[in-house]
Amino acid sequence: MLGAFHCWGILLLFRAILKIQLLKFVDQFVGRALVWCLFSPRINSGHGVKHVLFIRPGGIGDAVLLIPVLQLLKKQYPEAVIDVLAEKRNATVFNLCSVVRHTFLYDQGALLKALRSNYDIVIDTEQWHRLTAVITRLIRSTIKIGYGTNERKKLYTHVVDYRHDRYELDSFYDLLQPLGVDRPDDFSVPFLTISEIEQESAQKALGKFSKRSYIVLFPGASISERRWGTEKFGQLAVKLAEAGYSVVVISGSEDCDAGDAILSDVDGLNLAGKTSLVGSAAIVAKAALLVSGDSGMLHIGVGLGRPTVSLFGSGIAAKWAPKGEQHVVINKHLPCSPCTCFGYTPPCPIDAKCLADISVDDVHAAVVSLVGSCAQKK
Repeated sequence: MLGAFHCWGILLLFRAILKIQLLKFVDQFVGRALVWCLFSPRINSGHGVKHVLFIRPGGIGDAVLLIPVLQLLKKQYPEAVIDVLAEKRNATVFNLCSVVRHTFLYDQGALLKALRSNYDIVIDTEQWHRLTAVITRLIRSTIKIGYGTNERKKLYTHVVDYRHDRYELDSFYDLLQPLGVDRPDDFSVPFLTISEIEQESAQKALGKFSKRSYIVLFPGASISERRWGTEKFGQLAVKLAEAGYSVVVISGSEDCDAGDAILSDVDGLNLAGKTSLVGSAAIVAKAALLVSGDSGMLHIGVGLGRPTVSLFGSGIAAKWAPKGEQHVVINKHLPCSPCTCFGYTPPCPIDAKCLADISVDDVHAAVVSLVGSCAQKK
């Protein structure tokens, strides 16, 4: 057991670390050292499921795909109180999930509050980095669950296997197995909830498009290797308009100009940078279909039950691509792809040829076919 002085020293170190942008680099060295310093927790077979903390750093997609797991746990244990320790960039996602009581932002000073709390169970959903395992070890709880990747596995009472060829939602479901909760045969959609206020705001933002059947284009991505390109999205918008479809573009503020360029020859609606994440989700919720690269917004579309056409290259399609008849995944399967590993995509020496080889005709044909098949099923 670490003394109070050592614990306080570790907490101070965490506060310093969280101000550093290169957390992955820090994790490799400082995280490994902290894991080495800590003793393994004592395993206790008895536990309650009344107060549960999920730790979910990282991007939007991971946060979205974790939500069915939170809902399943709440269904199995209705009296359970569920909190989430997230970060600023993905915390808003949990506003789309009614079973979460509090969302703590570890990069906004809430880490100490979480560390002072008591939980029956802490579930670390991070797949690789060590710092979350250290946090899991320091939070007072009887049960500590996490993936057995690298040295971090010594800090959990229950270790779960992790595979790169397994759909990420299924990997998240695996974290409930130590609690006796099995993966359901299928998860129901929609599993995200849009509030009435956000629905009304979306109606206003859409204007005349709210009375139309429209297709949403999302050109954004966290890295350039996952961007299909403004020019191709623009060509797609023209083809869709010529086929009689209305087009709405959504994305972050960094894509405002890209949205204008995409719709330069089309009577569409550019909402890039004009809505929040939840506001964009409300726009997608009313859409006939979403076209997106490998992005968090793609998973939001899936969670809202909307048909999607997604473009994959560097990302691991087996792990991240949507499943089901109402989703079309376009992937050229180049020998060098996928190249992403544990969330890191290396700079591409051939300008993301895996995405560049996806033609406008490929995507247009997929959209027309999927919209038609979905319309027939209604």
